[in-house]
Amino acid sequence: MAVESIAKTLGTGSGIDITALVTSLVDNSFANKNKAITDKNDALTAQISSVGTIKGNISDFASALASLTSSGSLATQPTSSNTGIVNVTRLSGADLAGLNATMEVRQLAQGQVSSSQAFGGGSSSVIGGGKLTLSFGTATVSNGAMTGFTQGGGTPVEIDVPANATLSDVAAAINAKKAGVTATILSDSTGARLVLKSATGSSQAFTLSGADGLAQLDVGPGATGSTISATAQDARVAIDGVEAKYPTNSITTMIPGTRIDLVSASIGTKVTIGASSPTSALSQAVSNFVETYNEVFKAVQTATDPVSGPLRSDPAAKQLLQQLKRLTLSDLVPGAGVDAPSNLADLGVKTNRDGTLSLDSARLSKVLTDYPNDVEKIFAESAGLTKALSDISDIATSTKSGLGASADKYSKAQEDLADEKTKVAGDTEKLRERMTQQFAAMDAKVAAYKSTQTFLQQQIDAWNAKD
Repeated sequence: MAVESIAKTLGTGSGIDITALVTSLVDNSFANKNKAITDKNDALTAQISSVGTIKGNISDFASALASLTSSGSLATQPTSSNTGIVNVTRLSGADLAGLNATMEVRQLAQGQVSSSQAFGGGSSSVIGGGKLTLSFGTATVSNGAMTGFTQGGGTPVEIDVPANATLSDVAAAINAKKAGVTATILSDSTGARLVLKSATGSSQAFTLSGADGLAQLDVGPGATGSTISATAQDARVAIDGVEAKYPTNSITTMIPGTRIDLVSASIGTKVTIGASSPTSALSQAVSNFVETYNEVFKAVQTATDPVSGPLRSDPAAKQLLQQLKRLTLSDLVPGAGVDAPSNLADLGVKTNRDGTLSLDSARLSKVLTDYPNDVEKIFAESAGLTKALSDISDIATSTKSGLGASADKYSKAQEDLADEKTKVAGDTEKLRERMTQQFAAMDAKVAAYKSTQTFLQQQIDAWNAKD
């Protein structure tokens, strides 16, 4: 007999609601287990949520500081007294304290520019096919004509031009070779010209030679079909009166830690290169750090509260709390001078009784005035406070020993709990089935006893009636 049909007939003999009785007995048998599972699952959910929040907080905190310091906004920036002549940019990681120089731009670097004769048929004028040979070196130019050329050490470049190529086809073939010369077509009322331009620098002068129809595009000494409109030359710059030459107008080897961009030449004009300390930005950075630190610290403190914190027994969370507490006194600039600031406390960052931080703005202002370069080192890219906080974040989020490992542990425990819950549900149904069958058997016997009792009572009543 199926358990369902048994349940429907239960109580017919005894008069007791056995279905309700079985349900009550079974539920009570597993009540403590089910409550323990539910409570443990709720605790694990809270732990997983808390771990995720704290991991996100400390990672975001470290990433935000790293992004700020890598942007260069907290580092001394180079300045130019005349940006119409020279622009100066700080390179990543550079220490520009004490930067002071004068610069005179006597000549800008430029590439060679040549143009062919005008072709009346425009860019579709048929030139012919064959090979063009491109050579690089140094050249002398006079009145638009190349008067001399010394080939450099590179191998000449051969450019294949298809048969019956047009002027446009020739330009495309030169550009496809990507040999260091760019070809364009310049059209006006007189026709179309092939314009060739090299990279900047005196060694980027070039000659171009071809046979048959391509010869009319020749560039070089004795070539009559082309005009040199710009001579390949180096930039000439005097730094503190000492002249130097550079092949480009963007120079990173002149002043260590800077990129010098030459905008225009102005012989006789001295441009002063200096440095500007980011005092206001550093002050704001310290203030923002204290504010963000307090938010992160309070979250960890709440999570590890010994009474109500979901992570009160989590070693990784407790370790993070201790590391944050020690941060203000950590040596962030090893080898700093005796009186120079080397930690957050030296900047006026104080630890309150509850573990949060507060800022002595007056002390910070004085330190920024007296030791601007040392404060800058504390906020250096990939060093100082940035590295210290990054190290804390890495340890805290580690999947081996940090909160990453805790998250894995709690998730695994929750999976095991789900398996346990499934097992308890199965055990519950087995007990319900067994007890239902047992009570069904009992109820059948009670029904049989009742039937016998009724028969006997009827017999007794019959006997008594005869008397």
